[in-house]
Amino acid sequence: MPIERPSPNHGERRPGKPIDMLVLHYTGMKSAAAALARLCDPGAQVSAHYLIDEHGLVYRLVPEERRAWHAGVGQWAGETDVNSRSIGIELANPGHEHGYRDFPPAQIDALAALARIILARHPIPAHRVLGHSDVAPARKTDPGERFPWARLATQGIGLWPAGGTAAAPAAPVDIARLQRDLAAFGYALEPTGAADAPTQTVVAAFQRHFRPARVDGVPDPETAAVLRQIARAAAAIA
Repeated sequence: MPIERPSPNHGERRPGKPIDMLVLHYTGMKSAAAALARLCDPGAQVSAHYLIDEHGLVYRLVPEERRAWHAGVGQWAGETDVNSRSIGIELANPGHEHGYRDFPPAQIDALAALARIILARHPIPAHRVLGHSDVAPARKTDPGERFPWARLATQGIGLWPAGGTAAAPAAPVDIARLQRDLAAFGYALEPTGAADAPTQTVVAAFQRHFRPARVDGVPDPETAAVLRQIARAAAAIA
């Protein structure tokens, strides 16, 4: 059972919006205790529904029926109020600013158990189990390239490319098609036909989630091939 640690930082969800996203974060703070304090500080105006420390202890901060303040300014599949449609889970990890490290097995086991319960309660499809960096690619990099998305996918939580991330044959990438495919999957991206800065930012976010071995923002053939795999998997379960 989660440890109750109520946060005052929440509000009403927008009416008519189903809970159909699960957004995963890292805390980006030096300790779980510091993160808990901030998430429960009314002056911080930030929260999540749950926090999981590195030992696997789960803290419930905000009831699931309430709108926690975890996603901030972001967008997914045209929805700009991600908080109204999502459950947010914070994972204690120092993040890129304070010594980013692997997520311990006990923490990921606890996350998987919690996520299965959440997915049983809410109509959240696999392609809407997301990282903070997916919904806010220009602002956020969490939970980052060390997060074990592949391991969660083996337990039915989220998507992972069925063919792995083996290198694709070298071929020119149709940038406009790649942009359209990223936007169709959910990323906020305008199809300009050019590998411009917004495109590189979104490509890096996609790579951080689905091709973490190399996160460089380059729209290369491997990235395009992985995106096609993910899009097919999402379509198959839609």
